[in-house]
Amino acid sequence: MPRNHLPDHDAPTRGGGWIPHGYHLETHSHADGQLVYAAVGAVATTTARGTWVAPAGRVTWTPPGFGHSHRFYGRTDIRLFTVPAALCPELAPVPSVFAVNALLREALLALTGDREPRPGADDRLRAVVVDELAAAPDDQSLHLPEPHDDRLRAVTGLVHADPGIDATLSELGRRAGASERTLSRLFQAELGMGFHRWRTILRVHYALALLTDGRSVTDTAIECGWSNPSTFIDAFTEIVGQTPGRYQAGFRDRP
Repeated sequence: MPRNHLPDHDAPTRGGGWIPHGYHLETHSHADGQLVYAAVGAVATTTARGTWVAPAGRVTWTPPGFGHSHRFYGRTDIRLFTVPAALCPELAPVPSVFAVNALLREALLALTGDREPRPGADDRLRAVVVDELAAAPDDQSLHLPEPHDDRLRAVTGLVHADPGIDATLSELGRRAGASERTLSRLFQAELGMGFHRWRTILRVHYALALLTDGRSVTDTAIECGWSNPSTFIDAFTEIVGQTPGRYQAGFRDRP
């Protein structure tokens, strides 16, 4: 498949290309599993279970049958690779994000590149990819779960609409018609984390998009709700695994 074209939703094996900032691929599903790797830029994959953001250095995994959409941040060199359904039981049964080590990166780039493989080469590389991912822990740090309870959805919707909103859970609860105590219980029961942790991950998601689009670290911090850039840098580094400046430097000089 030419590297300058995205495959159709049901494309059989592999492909990719350069995607402009903000491009959105509507909800769809596949009969096989799919790996999406941003060699440059970042991709957000959304399912009914929430949103996973994968900057360069991580790969998203969507098992067969899961409806999902993608949004791309920055000019993204996206690589799409299908895992045949017969191999999918070896990988996670739910959408996930995994860190990409050097071996996995090179295998993914080779599988989605323009080269003419020798007979059997793709099968051998595919086995490497599956082996590496089967042994890798799911990286939950950038997973933003979404609620089902209407009261909780009302609150999270307010934060989605304005990630920088400076309101307590009690204040948001009054707007949503629910008490702080009830909402705190629901955050833990449905999302497995407290409100502040959930909002921090959401803000980092938005920060990744802004940084990838060239926004400065200070402007990104302010827009996403941090009054102190150093606090933003600490939160970003804890979740993403690198500072905002190092993250930007990784793609600033790419084509």
